[in-house]
Amino acid sequence: MMNKMGFDAIETINAALAVASVKEFLLGLQNQICRFLEVEDNQQKFREDKWDHKGGGGGLTRVLADGREIEKAGVNFSHVHGLQLPQAATARRPELADSGFQALGVSVVVHPRNPYIPTSHFNVRFILVEKEGQKPFWWFGGGFDLTPYYGFDEDCKHWHQMAKAACDPFGQTVYTNYKKWADQYFYLKHRNEQRGIGGIFFDDLNEWGFDQCFAFLRSVGKHYIEAYQPIVSKRKNTTYSQRERDFQAYRRGRYVEFNLLYDRGTLFGLQSGGRTESILMSLPPLVAWHYNWQPESGTPEAQLYEKFLPPREWI
Repeated sequence: MMNKMGFDAIETINAALAVASVKEFLLGLQNQICRFLEVEDNQQKFREDKWDHKGGGGGLTRVLADGREIEKAGVNFSHVHGLQLPQAATARRPELADSGFQALGVSVVVHPRNPYIPTSHFNVRFILVEKEGQKPFWWFGGGFDLTPYYGFDEDCKHWHQMAKAACDPFGQTVYTNYKKWADQYFYLKHRNEQRGIGGIFFDDLNEWGFDQCFAFLRSVGKHYIEAYQPIVSKRKNTTYSQRERDFQAYRRGRYVEFNLLYDRGTLFGLQSGGRTESILMSLPPLVAWHYNWQPESGTPEAQLYEKFLPPREWI
């Protein structure tokens, strides 16, 4: 699934125009996501921090904390420049080492208060690499995935229906390929365990040409909102007890482990000298680890492991 196109094969673009177009879209998308989360929470508003990157550019970090429905949500826009592409990108493209780059993206993580609302993650990004004497090299990446604590078939099916709807206009196999990629990517190797029920994940996307790849990015952003908002609205009034909150905190530990050990965006941000507070906004406010804990057979907690975490076809 990884694209292997070289400099000579990639479509030539007007770098300045491409960056400006993607940036305008991403800033608008950040606003849309923040608005729907504020509506669902109906108590707190996002706090915004503007920051500068040492290599050039910067970002807008928005965090909603201690809300009625949302315990913590981060919606981060960044547009950073650098003189050397981070190792997280050059590991797959060693020929791009020592190249100047621009990276634009929106990254979202929502940790709801109610354990019956899943945590969600969304990220889209555009990378432009400029190497002296060669035309610009670029690619898109991103996706979204869902991490339930207590599973509902209808929520999982809706999530994947929206993921498929995002992909279908771009080819019959796109959803199938990107769902499989998400199942492989959102996986904790050291636990032999999925992070959640997946969704879609893509990277190194440039073979469709800039206009089509950018259209796909916009489709992914639109369908993330349409996938997540109905689930939040449906589950936020579900009654829960301390038992569910304790299990939520325990499962959030898996989220922390994945983000610190495997997440490409986290590694890219830290390696590029990004703003640590913005990069680690994805971490939950409350989390717990218990030594060798196992759910009791027949419980809803056990059902998560048995029915929802193993990769399966939801639609």
